[in-house]
Amino acid sequence: MSSSAQFLNPAEAARRLGVSPKALRLYEERGLVAPVRTAAGWRTYGPAEMARAAEIAALRALGLSLSQIASVIAGDGRSLEPALAAHQSMLEAEVRRLVETAEKVRSVRAQLAEGGPTIAGELVPLVRPVGGIDLSFELPWPWGGERFELSGLPPLTYIIGPLGSGKTRLAKAIAQNLPKAAFVGLDRLENESAGAYIRLDADTALKSRVDESLAWLVEDGATVSPALVALLAKLDDGGTNALVVDMVEQGLDRAAQEALIARLRHRGGGARPLFLMTRSSSILDLAAVTRNEAIILCPANHSPPTRVAPYPGAPGFEAVATCLATPEVRARTVGVITAASPQAAGA
Repeated sequence: MSSSAQFLNPAEAARRLGVSPKALRLYEERGLVAPVRTAAGWRTYGPAEMARAAEIAALRALGLSLSQIASVIAGDGRSLEPALAAHQSMLEAEVRRLVETAEKVRSVRAQLAEGGPTIAGELVPLVRPVGGIDLSFELPWPWGGERFELSGLPPLTYIIGPLGSGKTRLAKAIAQNLPKAAFVGLDRLENESAGAYIRLDADTALKSRVDESLAWLVEDGATVSPALVALLAKLDDGGTNALVVDMVEQGLDRAAQEALIARLRHRGGGARPLFLMTRSSSILDLAAVTRNEAIILCPANHSPPTRVAPYPGAPGFEAVATCLATPEVRARTVGVITAASPQAAGA
């Protein structure tokens, strides 16, 4: 095998690392990894570059910001210890849940061995993903009251659909039917003024959490804005068991969107479930969706919403991809769509 075969183009390198090409470009922009350039100027990743990129991806998975990762790579491990402690706590909690499930399986097997009756309902929680979220309710208009059921949803779920598909009504129904959940609407944008900061000053604990999130996002390239502060004030308030957020990208530029979704993906164990309405390709990067994320599509023809796998060729994948646009396109068209369509509020 020639030495050139050891070098990968960015798309293949990202696929093997389990990250998006955008993430690789961000690593390069922050000086964390330097791909080799071919004679024609194309980026390639050899064994050394892949090893460094894999290290960065692992540190990101632990929840470190790019600035913290730069310090770790330079030999300063102070930010690594708390990240490892949080990861250990998450793993130990998962082990406890698995042990409890194993004990339940052992109990059912013992009942069967003794010839006792088996209740089918006892088997359901034994085969579902650990810690998954279950949804079950009748769909609101524009649907016809069909039963909507999904089980085992991960902590981060995207809700997507074209204009008029009913995704806003679905999102509100999810918030109404999940215990102690809250719907975060676009009225949060009314706080796009110094008032958002003043209200935070009245809650020192919340302000501390928001400031910590802002610092993390800024290190990843985000631009601080009133819209971002207003959103973080909702995401960090900790007052509910789950949040359903209307158009999470509203008012945020591309850098802020990319930094925000990276942080939301790397929350620690026990983080509350999030349902994010979006039509932004920076929030929902189909190439970067992990097993800890799910996509719910509201079809244009008002068929019942369905869960869509993030793979080309999967049922509904092309419809999801068609709904997504870059932040620049979303910023140019959102006002036109709102003014042109009286149904936009029910989209």
